[in-house]
Amino acid sequence: MASILISSSTLNPNFFNPNPTITTNLTRFAIGSRKIPNLNTKNVLKGRRDLKLEFDVVVVGAGIIGLSIAKQLLTESDLSVAVVDAAVPCSGATGAGQGYVWMCHKTPGSDLWELETRSKRLWEMLAMSIEHQGLDPLDVLGWKRTGSLLIGRTSEELAILKDRVKLLSEAGLRAEYLSGSALLSKEPALEVGEEEIGAAFLPDDCQLDALRTVTFIEKANRHFATKGRYAEFYHDPAISLIRSVKSGDVEAVQTSKNTLYCKKAVIIAAGSWSGSLMQNLMKESNISLHVPVKPRKGHLLVVENVNSILLNHGLMEVGYGSHEVVAASGTVDLEQALSISMTATLDATGNLVLGSSRQFAGFNTEVEDSIINRIWSRAREFFPALRELSLADLTKSRKVRIGLRPYMPDGKPIIGPVPGLPKVLLATGHEGGGLSMAPGTAEMVADMVLGNTGKIDFAPFAVEGRC
Repeated sequence: MASILISSSTLNPNFFNPNPTITTNLTRFAIGSRKIPNLNTKNVLKGRRDLKLEFDVVVVGAGIIGLSIAKQLLTESDLSVAVVDAAVPCSGATGAGQGYVWMCHKTPGSDLWELETRSKRLWEMLAMSIEHQGLDPLDVLGWKRTGSLLIGRTSEELAILKDRVKLLSEAGLRAEYLSGSALLSKEPALEVGEEEIGAAFLPDDCQLDALRTVTFIEKANRHFATKGRYAEFYHDPAISLIRSVKSGDVEAVQTSKNTLYCKKAVIIAAGSWSGSLMQNLMKESNISLHVPVKPRKGHLLVVENVNSILLNHGLMEVGYGSHEVVAASGTVDLEQALSISMTATLDATGNLVLGSSRQFAGFNTEVEDSIINRIWSRAREFFPALRELSLADLTKSRKVRIGLRPYMPDGKPIIGPVPGLPKVLLATGHEGGGLSMAPGTAEMVADMVLGNTGKIDFAPFAVEGRC
């Protein structure tokens, strides 16, 4: 991850445990320049190999999806939860995104619509809750109600935008079509020349900072460590599932360092690695399951201290949505597909974040300069002020974020129990929408584990028939 520097002072893994004789200690590790407390197991378990680590639920994956699921279960039940990850939070797609919670490019009536709208509402409720506690959601979550602009520059794109505004309005969202002059009054930094230009404007769309949000969720989860209900196992990859000889049910997750027994559920929320991980976890099983999640690589360019351009909203061109549709249709060559679309936001500290690219390059996370150059060139088509700057001159003030989005061929995440392994659930395949759909996904998974009636329909996201 080019933009997230992990300082690996040897983690001193300490563990909380339901056994009251074991004391919980907090050590610290660094993500970038920020310090985040970590709970782990190494010291406490040293010389205690007879200790049985038992939890109600084991969550594999400490991205925004996995941590949100843990938080939901901890706050909505009395279950104990362990979170396992091969690395640390925000080291995958979560930490490499732009953090937008936007509806401007979503489609009312689609299979995703209920999950997307429910998730946005839950984020808004969380921000309001933080505000009611006398805190600033911007400081805590990087939360900003920026509004979003979906921009078109051809007659065909403008027609699409007008139809979209109508659909979104009929679905109950505040949405407005802006012509060139009205658009310029909202966003003066844009180029409004002789060519046609217009936008769909959604004033209620929002933005989060992934690192701040994950830190908040981790802190909320760790509150339950003192109650004997939560533990983290970072830098400790899951390597297999242990099944009962008698019933065949999964009874534990074997990691590289520990055996974590689970009484109620194992939840695989490992993003782009979920497919290969499931194969490894089940290699000694008589059940064959192919999870068709693929890593879809994305680049973002972050430019610090850019005083020549000020954005009032989050911006995205119409083409951003179209390359999702093309890929989901199955008509694209996955080995060759590369798409570049303009997205532009200011992050919580005022840095300009430009994107974005999508390509299939396996698990490669190397920075590709040719793609960064194309992102920069695309952004300059929309923002005249950037034409006065040379990308070569920004070497010291720029960073690149690389993320692997968990892509599903049908464009929908997989959320639900695995056939033949009723205690195992998948929650993956959100591609670029993991952050925006995390709270709704967490609510769905918790309802499944607890046997509750879902707030939204589970059926479109089921594993059966899609794996």
